[in-house]
Amino acid sequence: MDAASLIGIISGLSLIIGAIFLGGDFQNFINVRGMMIVLGGTLAATLITFQFKDVIAAVVAAFFVFSEKKLDPNDMVETMIELCTISRRQGLIALSRLEIEDDLLRKACNLIADGSKEDLIRDTLNIEIESMKQRHYVVQDVFRKMALYAPSFGMMGTLIGLIQMLRQLSNPETIGPSMAVALLTTFYGMFLATLIFLPIAGKLKDRTLVEVINLEIIFEGAISILEDNNPVFVYEKLSSYIPAKKRRPRRPVVTKR
Repeated sequence: MDAASLIGIISGLSLIIGAIFLGGDFQNFINVRGMMIVLGGTLAATLITFQFKDVIAAVVAAFFVFSEKKLDPNDMVETMIELCTISRRQGLIALSRLEIEDDLLRKACNLIADGSKEDLIRDTLNIEIESMKQRHYVVQDVFRKMALYAPSFGMMGTLIGLIQMLRQLSNPETIGPSMAVALLTTFYGMFLATLIFLPIAGKLKDRTLVEVINLEIIFEGAISILEDNNPVFVYEKLSSYIPAKKRRPRRPVVTKR
């Protein structure tokens, strides 16, 4: 897990739990019926909105985005520069013999090695980029919708509790505890939306932006290789996708063959 996510989760939970303990008994904030309404209702509404496979993909993506190291566009720039160097020294066909893990980069290399025209490469890679954006948008939207549903079901649970409380107005001693229980569901919904679902959606969006930059670098690098550009010029062109303060000085990278 990256440092920012870890610090955010720990600090957020610590502040909320600390405030609860300072204000009273932690058991007062536990209500099984409220959790059932908020968690069950949010999950049910999400499954109604999206296909089951999209919900599963969103959960897997959330785990991946918090557990895997964030991609660095500088690495892709260096990879494209090395591919450019290899193609100039050994010819375009040499790119098809390289062992490349990234699917889009491997496809770009195969298209170049096959002698595809620039328009075909441009159209193919653009389709890949747009398809990736669409897939990631659906995954992000799952958590955005969950962040919308959770407070709504929290309010629904509060209304249910208030209705039950109003039926017992003849007993004033039960009004305070019943009101506290009714408001707990709103707390659960806000907690899930603001500390869980929205941050996950934001983190996924941030990762998508980085992946889009990497794909754009692959795209422009492939065109540069096809045009037989000098690696120095390729570096200057591709590094423009990265903020000046975050650019890594050009250095050779060894690619496994």
